[in-house]
Amino acid sequence: MIRTICFKERRYIEELRILTRATALDCIIDERFDRIVYLIKEGDMGLAIGRNGSNIRKMQRVLGKRIEMVEYSPEIEKFTRNVFKPAEVFGARKGDDGRLMVYINKSDLGIAIGKGGCTIEKARLLLSRYFETDLGEVLAGDETHA
Repeated sequence: MIRTICFKERRYIEELRILTRATALDCIIDERFDRIVYLIKEGDMGLAIGRNGSNIRKMQRVLGKRIEMVEYSPEIEKFTRNVFKPAEVFGARKGDDGRLMVYINKSDLGIAIGKGGCTIEKARLLLSRYFETDLGEVLAGDETHA
């Protein structure tokens, strides 16, 4: 899959590389929630976040937008866990309709949805872009769905 990155996105990716020395694979400028979502190369997440989130705070000051980071994984279930962090994901399975069903710890359901649905929207964008899968329902589950 070939993804075209516009000038503004390339600028934001380069800014992340300069400030944190981490590699971003992609950058999504989400005007609706006034944020920038970075997709970080597998293994570079600690470098991107920095000690106690210092790199994220630095990026937010420089760019003037909220920054969110998701670590890439080629496995859809691990990728889904990364998208919904810090909510605990017990499992992710494709339903009969081909959409991805995600099972979240009941106490973490609010975190998984996010304020105004921002986390759900982030998951929808990233899953369709990298796995060509639509996000189905996000359900309260338990270890039996793992």
